[in-house]
Amino acid sequence: MESFGAAFPKIYADAGFKGWWVSTILLTAWFGSLVNGPVADKFGRKMNMIIAVVIFVVGSAIQAGAVSIGMLFVGRAIAGLAVGMLTMVIPLYISEVSSSDIRGGLVVLQQLSITIGILASFWIDYGTHYIGGTRCSPSVPYTGGTASSPSFDPYTDVGPNGCTGQSTAAWRIPLALQILPALILGIGMIFYPDTPRWLLLQERDEEAFRALSKLRRFPADHPSIVSEALDIKASILLENTYVRDNYNGASGLKLHVSQYLSLFTNKSRFRRLAIGCCVMFFQQFMGCNAMIYYAPTMFASLGLSGNTTSLLATGVYGIVNCLSTIPAILLIDKVGRRPLLMCGAAGTCISLVIVGAIVGAYGDGLGAHKAAGWVGIAFIYIYDVNFSYSFAPIGWVLPSEIFNLAIRSKAISITTSTTWMCNFIIGLVTPDMLAQIKWGTYIFFAAFCLLAGGFTYFFVPETRGKTLEDMDLVFGDTAAHEEQERIRQIEAQLRGVQIDGTDPEKGMVVEHTE
Repeated sequence: MESFGAAFPKIYADAGFKGWWVSTILLTAWFGSLVNGPVADKFGRKMNMIIAVVIFVVGSAIQAGAVSIGMLFVGRAIAGLAVGMLTMVIPLYISEVSSSDIRGGLVVLQQLSITIGILASFWIDYGTHYIGGTRCSPSVPYTGGTASSPSFDPYTDVGPNGCTGQSTAAWRIPLALQILPALILGIGMIFYPDTPRWLLLQERDEEAFRALSKLRRFPADHPSIVSEALDIKASILLENTYVRDNYNGASGLKLHVSQYLSLFTNKSRFRRLAIGCCVMFFQQFMGCNAMIYYAPTMFASLGLSGNTTSLLATGVYGIVNCLSTIPAILLIDKVGRRPLLMCGAAGTCISLVIVGAIVGAYGDGLGAHKAAGWVGIAFIYIYDVNFSYSFAPIGWVLPSEIFNLAIRSKAISITTSTTWMCNFIIGLVTPDMLAQIKWGTYIFFAAFCLLAGGFTYFFVPETRGKTLEDMDLVFGDTAAHEEQERIRQIEAQLRGVQIDGTDPEKGMVVEHTE
């Protein structure tokens, strides 16, 4: 927006500085997600979200009222810290309150909500773009760009009285509106229970049973509730045994450090961490956020001219992005994670190769070859479809479900920080890549799509239909699984419960004796 450019010309005109501006929120989100594991364990998943909401509201308010570049960066950094915390704890919360047969679909709902937010942001920007007009100073001619295609120069094309056309409200309103969904989240979480798994981890058994009862809609003493709680307790006792045997019963800070170390020293845990981090790595290096952040620039390179046309095309991209997530909700718990990931990798790779070939073949002459430009735009949309039902949502699903309860928050803090660090790198380098290597940018991302498909085929196991407590078996850790079953039977005997082996998360009745 030209009024934003007039207020902050360096961000508007300098591609490198623009990259840092976009990436500030990503860098602090990386830090927020990385340090949030112990916070989620200390205060609980529910309170963790409420704390993050307060931080986000402060950061957004500073951005909306910014009168200097310093304020913009500080506000963006504070908001980014909260975003990192939320993207770490929300999939964790969803996975821990879900039953196994719908867990994948519920975590995908988070991604659908993200795409709805992206869609809303595109169209809010498109609408507020017209507040006061699209020109900063309508009477001042453009001096930027080329003679054949002049563009706004924020250093020379602002009148002596500042922007007499487009209002600063055009960009302040979108920044302020971020506060509304944050408040809805924070206030809404007051009425939700904390996760039964965290409550049991804190030895708050009575609250955990009440939470399970509320979530499953059975009485707290119902056999299926008791059986599910026994599964979770067995997992906790197994971890306590592991800590006692390997870390001399460490507690406090030493326990946190020991659990982080176990992610790298324990073979099974490291394998899960590597898979979670790699899926998050590919989620970003397949180019998703490069498309979202710099879609107007990309559409302009494919022959669309003018801010209005570019923003309109970007808004359509947001619609496609949103609608294409819906198949994942319907299919992830039916066909599984692996088929969706491999199909998505193939579709994104082919689409980006075609876009790269079109940009490489026509270069700056795409404006005169409208048909080729529209084919390129169509395949950017096809790329979006394939990414939105595969790596976009499943990148959040897998890390939220593959780790043991005691280390889950710490492991997810690392996997989530991976996506934000990669996101930061992509946000920083994409403007220069588009300016310098142009068509090569699309081929670069296509190569990672190809690698993502191969990685999924060889290394990612199928987790569909498995409870969180069954992940040891999924990853071939049969000894841990058998030990957990033994502990579960002992705990059941101590509680006077008869276990017949049915799946408690599916609500099947088990025998119950006093």
